[in-house]
Amino acid sequence: MQLPTLYIVPTPIGHLEDITQRALTVLRTVNLIVAEDTRYSGRLLKHFGIQNRFFALHDHNEARCVPILIKRLQSGSTLALVSNAGTPLMSDPGFQLVCACRAAGIPVVPLPGPCAAITALSAAGVPTDRFCFEGFLPAKRAERCHALQALVAEPRTLIFYESCHRLVECLQDIITVFGVERPVVLARELTKLWEQIYGAPAGQLLEWVQQDPWRQRGEIVLVVSGYPGDDQGLSPAVQRTLALSLQQLPLKQAAALTAAIHAVKKNAVYRYGLTLKQRLPAEEASALS
Repeated sequence: MQLPTLYIVPTPIGHLEDITQRALTVLRTVNLIVAEDTRYSGRLLKHFGIQNRFFALHDHNEARCVPILIKRLQSGSTLALVSNAGTPLMSDPGFQLVCACRAAGIPVVPLPGPCAAITALSAAGVPTDRFCFEGFLPAKRAERCHALQALVAEPRTLIFYESCHRLVECLQDIITVFGVERPVVLARELTKLWEQIYGAPAGQLLEWVQQDPWRQRGEIVLVVSGYPGDDQGLSPAVQRTLALSLQQLPLKQAAALTAAIHAVKKNAVYRYGLTLKQRLPAEEASALS
């Protein structure tokens, strides 16, 4: 008899043949499939001739439905969690369910499989030894710029998901905060018929995107090279503290606070802050003085 288990089942991000045999076996044999969109997942299962029952779990009902699913598991059921595409929980619902399962002592078994962020990173031609997955940036410009500003000193490769409707505005904000020369790779429609992977300095990439409306269509991943500038020998933690402090304080105060927090030399922090100021528009840089 199989023990109650929650399986985390990745599904293809485009090409249906990318699903694993193990994933198909789990989807056939569990008692219930927990899906972000039952209509979308239903088409996937129909393609593979799988008939099983669905339970809809999305951002709007997850808190309310998790106790129901935990009771099902505790009564002996096995569940498979799937998202519309890729690995569940990667900017998709399921976090509360997984946490509740682990708190209740219910086994959570992850299956390996497709993930748009990792797929894009593997082909981007940028450093892959250290990277940050940031998911979707905020939809509103002011909030998006604040989020990017907090990452301006991040030396690791950055990975973002972005809506095709906000791509141009997002690239414009990346240029504003990171500068026109920061290398960015755009990967869209990965594993699908119209797959494109194109990298260039941010300014050139924006021009390339604007040249053809088709380049703004589909599912989009942006891979941004980490901060390459003069870090004055400061650790990533110091750089991040300063970048965050600069959102609220003038440079001198932010440098003094950061130096006190991390017990480093204030002059080095201040000089690094000057390099950050140079990457901002004139009106924003003056506000940090």
